[in-house]
Amino acid sequence: MKENYKIKNLNRTKIVATVGPASSSVDVLEEMIVNGCSVFRINFSHGSHESHGESISNIRKAAENLGQNVAILGDLQGPKIRIGAIKGDSISLKVGQQLLLDSDIADEDGSADGVSYLCDTLAASCGPGRILMLDDGRVQLEVISVSGNAIHTKVVAGTKLSSRKGLNLKGGGLAEDALTPKDIKDMAFAAKQNLDYMCVSFPSKAQDMLDARAKLDDIGCSTKLIAKLERAEVVASEAVIDEMIYSCDGVMVARGDLAVEVGFESVTSYQKQIVARARTLNKPVIVATQMMESMIDSPVPTRAEVSDVANAVFDYADAVMLSAETAVGDFPIEVIRTVYDVIIATEKHVATQVSKHRVEMEFEYVDESIAMASMYLANHFKAVKAIVCLTESGSTALWMSRIKTHLPLVAMSSKEATLNGVALYKGVRPAHLPHSSERNAQLNDVIKFVRTAVDLDSGDYVAITYGDVVGVDGHTNTLKLLQVS
Repeated sequence: MKENYKIKNLNRTKIVATVGPASSSVDVLEEMIVNGCSVFRINFSHGSHESHGESISNIRKAAENLGQNVAILGDLQGPKIRIGAIKGDSISLKVGQQLLLDSDIADEDGSADGVSYLCDTLAASCGPGRILMLDDGRVQLEVISVSGNAIHTKVVAGTKLSSRKGLNLKGGGLAEDALTPKDIKDMAFAAKQNLDYMCVSFPSKAQDMLDARAKLDDIGCSTKLIAKLERAEVVASEAVIDEMIYSCDGVMVARGDLAVEVGFESVTSYQKQIVARARTLNKPVIVATQMMESMIDSPVPTRAEVSDVANAVFDYADAVMLSAETAVGDFPIEVIRTVYDVIIATEKHVATQVSKHRVEMEFEYVDESIAMASMYLANHFKAVKAIVCLTESGSTALWMSRIKTHLPLVAMSSKEATLNGVALYKGVRPAHLPHSSERNAQLNDVIKFVRTAVDLDSGDYVAITYGDVVGVDGHTNTLKLLQVS
């Protein structure tokens, strides 16, 4: 670790940054951590296993250099449907003109006469009147008729269609498997790399996440799974949203493809609903897509982007995610600083600090009850300046992170995997605590190690939770106040 180096970033809402050519060096990654990033995304839609392996190694080296715990999240590509290549790379369109989509057309032979696509279920899934959304909705085609693999459409919006653009069916309904052969290979690679989280793209039902979990279990991988909610089917009702949240370890509001399927005007409402349900059901939630899109090539954001990040903070999302902004943008470090500043300014508002969450609910577990009691105590006893949980699995830290507070939450563990995992949770700061079989010996050192994560003064109180049994998950049964001497 760099001599005397201490990082005490104050953002409770975490920042997820996608790693790419603009941000894969150790020096840049260190600067991103210093400026507030605590989760790094590896996007399997681009790059090779060799390049991803190098990025993962550099992330871990940067974190080690700074003495920090960060989470690494792998994002599977999923069944992304695209059209084929177009001769000359693009064709001009006019509203009302007809355009044929046909999987029997050679992949490289797209033209104004017809364009290929690759999806076994597309023709069977769409009928007359359905709207196909291409290039994130920039081109919209209304289906006139379907004959075999040939889909006859007319242009209802758009002036240009370029090669290999993505394709969605507005309203959802495409019956594609959530995991492709490429995803299976990427999962095996991610498992060998011991990633902390893995995102499944385009799941259409809870069973897709359970199937992904079974595949990871078969290869002995315990990586936590996050469902990307980006299909209309998975937000059809609150019950369906809840099923998706229950089926995995966390969710992502993937607003790009979700907007294409449900309509851009509905995305903000779905975002608020998903974040609220995830919080209620004790699962972390990430808000993603175009958070700071203009900063790909601009050193400053738009006012709308600032409001977008602030809105996610007010919703009480665990994290906001940057994609191209940090992967290929011109200002990867500046965008982290900007998001950090917006988060800090927003989290000064009382609405992000006062919570009535779960006050009318009954608790099911002892450790859950202790976690909730510690948050109530800390939020109402002004002498408490930090909340600390000694945790084996991180579950106590997750419960605590569901409750609004202005105080830092410190998760202390001897397990690196636990400390990396909690780096995603709202407001939680990981801190290493050397293993000891004697709990009293640990408690004597708690204040010393808490000070590596937060600033404390003499006379301050720390609310600490722990279990009598050291080294066993789920045994938190004690809440204690310690005073800083």
